[in-house]
Amino acid sequence: MRFNFIIVLNRTIKKERRKMNFWDQHKTITCYYALLTKSVCDKFNLTQMEYAILMFLYNNPQYNTAADIVRERKSTKSHVSTTLKLLEDNGFVMKKQSADNKKRIEIVLLEPAQEIIQAGLNVQKEFIQNMFQGLTEEEMAIWKNIFVKMCNNAEKCLQDR
Repeated sequence: MRFNFIIVLNRTIKKERRKMNFWDQHKTITCYYALLTKSVCDKFNLTQMEYAILMFLYNNPQYNTAADIVRERKSTKSHVSTTLKLLEDNGFVMKKQSADNKKRIEIVLLEPAQEIIQAGLNVQKEFIQNMFQGLTEEEMAIWKNIFVKMCNNAEKCLQDR
């Protein structure tokens, strides 16, 4: 009887480890991306947040206000505000009043940011190539579909709270 209990206990522990694996393993992916982006941050003397905002603005030109960055990146207002001020002081971005709406202040990437963005695009390309190495087109399509659904579910859960 005791022997069976130990087998069941071991099986349960192994199942729990598999369940917990996601919580631990997703950090491996973000750590790898941080490792790649660190070289860009070090080269241009940027914080991870400064780098992330520059790349966000480049990759998402439709989201070009501080409020957009806060909402879409799930960042705090204070961090975004402080980071944008640093980026502006260093000549990487400029705040500009919208032609359509005087209350809307848009963030514009400036020429000095282009070298950083190019380095960032190279890092993103390397990351994508390495992360999806060995996946077929079909597997990529399935992954994208599942990922979009997971993100939509998470967004809904955040809105419901």
